[in-house]
This record gives sequence, structure tokens and C-alpha cells, in this order.
Amino acid sequence: MPKIQAPSVAAHRELRREQLMAAALDLAIQEGASAITVAAVAAKAGLSRSSIYEYFSSSADLVADLVIEELDYYALRLADAIKSATDPFQTIELWIAEGLRYVEDGRHMLVKSLNTVTPPEFRKEEIAIGHRALLAPLRQALSETGIKDIKGAAAFLQSVTDAASVRIEAGNAAEPEIQNATTFAIAGLRALASK
Repeated sequence: MPKIQAPSVAAHRELRREQLMAAALDLAIQEGASAITVAAVAAKAGLSRSSIYEYFSSSADLVADLVIEELDYYALRLADAIKSATDPFQTIELWIAEGLRYVEDGRHMLVKSLNTVTPPEFRKEEIAIGHRALLAPLRQALSETGIKDIKGAAAFLQSVTDAASVRIEAGNAAEPEIQNATTFAIAGLRALASK
């Protein structure tokens, strides 16, 4: 039996899983999600290929874990950004601003790369739940504004944030883009709410 490198078997397994996840994340950041193969992750982690299958059914399963971890990270980041909000419009403004700061720091490129890998069927619902949880505070705030067409308002916000994201990715200074996007979005939402 191989020697464990942690105080318990459970801790050892978690350590190994974290090593594999870190190796996969490094590959994704350096070379893109397509570089995440069982062989490449094993080599980067310094483990055997067979050890990966103790934790993940495939490289796509491993990528699904990376996506879920990133969704959790982003959700926490958004929750922290909106925690001081005092009304729904401020919640939406802070949510948009933090989303665009996520674009600014480049971390969203990891998500774009990871989303090019089709997750195993049995992981799709888990990822969908993560996406819904990410958007829940925004949906809740929109419902509190009094806007009748929430789906239309959400589509409007998506367009504004997409446009600002493209401009930030193109090299425009992030803070003016964030300010312009939030000003435009909130003015539009207030107009919709007063109809």
C-alpha cells in the first residue's frame, strides 16, 4: 500500500484531488481547456494516469469540477460586492460593476476556455444550478424594482454588460467603461420601472 501524505486517508484523497485540480487549472490558464487531458494533468501533477480515474471519470469530468469551482468563486465575489446594497437598483449596479471587474482581471477568460469543453451529461445539471445561483441575486433585485418585464430587463442588462466587456477586452480602461455601463443600465431600468 502506498504511503499516504496526510494525517488520514480522507485528507490524503483530498490532497490528491487538489493536486489534480491545480494541475488542470494551470494547463487551462497556460494553454487553454483543450490542453486538459488525462495524460497532461497526470504528468503536471506528478501522478500516474490511473490515479486520475480514482477521482474523475474523464478529463471532461475534471473540467466540469473546474467550472463549478469557478462559478462558486464568482458567486462569492458577487455576493461580497453587493452585500452593502440598500436598494435593488444599487444591488444591480454593484453586481454589474463586479461582473465587469471580473472581465478586467482576466479571470473570465478561464471560464470562456473551460466552456469550450462539453461536460459529461451527468454534470450538466450541476453546472446549470451553479449558473442559476450566480444570477439569483440579480433576478431578485430586478423583481424588486417593479419592472413588469423582468426577462426583457435582464436581456437589456446582458446587452449592456456584453458591450462593456468587449470594450474592456479591447483595451479600454475598465473603470470608465464600468461607470458608463452602470449609469446607462440603471437609468434604463429606472425608466422601465416608472412605466
